Amino acid sequence: MNQSFFIGAVGAHQQLKRLTVHGNNIANLNTYGFKAERSRFASLMYDDLKGVGEAAGGGGDFEMLPSGVGAALWTTDTDFKSGAMAETRREQDYAIAGEGFFAIADLATGEITLTRNGAFVISELMRPTGEVDENGQDIQERIYYLSDNEGRFVLSDTGGMIEVEDEHKRQPVGIFDYMNYDGMEHVNDTRFRAIEKNGAIRQGGGELMQGFLEMSNADLADEMTKVIESQRAYGMALKMVQTSDEIETTINNLRG
Repeated sequence: MNQSFFIGAVGAHQQLKRLTVHGNNIANLNTYGFKAERSRFASLMYDDLKGVGEAAGGGGDFEMLPSGVGAALWTTDTDFKSGAMAETRREQDYAIAGEGFFAIADLATGEITLTRNGAFVISELMRPTGEVDENGQDIQERIYYLSDNEGRFVLSDTGGMIEVEDEHKRQPVGIFDYMNYDGMEHVNDTRFRAIEKNGAIRQGGGELMQGFLEMSNADLADEMTKVIESQRAYGMALKMVQTSDEIETTINNLRG
């Protein structure tokens, strides 16, 4: 009897996590370059399982779930298929037709992450020239560079910072790619971090499109269907918990 109670409780808990995944997809329907997550369940019939923690997208802590208590959200996969193209006509908006990513580097840490969100802006930076003035102060020059508007700069096709001289001109934005995307870490809604199993970075084969942005690839109809499935599964799991509790109560009363 306790086993049926735990199967229902674990099922309800895991369906809540699935709702979080698909709720996050729905929340990012209008986020440029967003890639939807797909939840994957595994059976707990014979083995203990390390399941996904609280954070949507599988980025949180893991939890051990014991065998024999139903099914659990094992992992989430990212759907890397391309989204629709939206024409913005802004000079520093870019999209990739085909495979590949934009690479952006953090000025503070040097960390390089990948994104399909090409909504870039022109930012300014004071850079030392290596010379000093008559007072012994370092001479700095003001440069303008292409950034993601969050302090990270966009890598050029040669892997360096893109210094902008004409804000209306198309910039040499690089397109980079990997042999496979399996296991690529989801940093936030639109940024990814490559891991060792993705292989070496290479030149991407996609076509750079200026004045366009890639829309989210999440499909509202598909996401709502999965939300309804989770809601019904959650209700059935709670019904199992309630029924198990009622039977246990009846048995305990008979013993008295």
